[in-house]
Amino acid sequence: MVLRLRLARPATPGGSKRHHPRYNIVLAQARTARDGRPLEVLGTYNPIPQTPIGAQPGDRQQKEIKLDVSRAKYWLGVGAQPSDTVWRLMSMIGLLEPKYLPSGEQKENALKAVRFATHVSSEARSGNEAGEKRAQGQLPKVDVGEGATAGRVAGTTSPMDPNAA
Repeated sequence: MVLRLRLARPATPGGSKRHHPRYNIVLAQARTARDGRPLEVLGTYNPIPQTPIGAQPGDRQQKEIKLDVSRAKYWLGVGAQPSDTVWRLMSMIGLLEPKYLPSGEQKENALKAVRFATHVSSEARSGNEAGEKRAQGQLPKVDVGEGATAGRVAGTTSPMDPNAA
């Protein structure tokens, strides 16, 4: 029985909406239909770029990816095989290495360009200012240990605060 992590269109009460794609990231047997009943729903993916909540009007639009990281790690560890699209999404979050990277000196820059920060506040992105504030005790330190990620969901546009427990 081969298990695959793949995308599936969720069933909606009036049928699926045309031109409004939304997908569930699911664990399913490899031979089942795309929209068949999955073994487990691990997250959601909205491929239409939207402005994040609380962003400035001129900011870059982002695609929404929400994933239960602990369950995804578990199923990858047991041998579930992600589809190409799910592999790409998980590499953006940082769970898997990207499949296709240029070789040579530009590899490190390409890896940074593929990944994007998840749940990083704008203060933490600003660099030294955040480091100085954290040293003074004005900003709490984010614990990224194994216990900190348990039960949390990684997403790109989620309004959750990573420091709130």
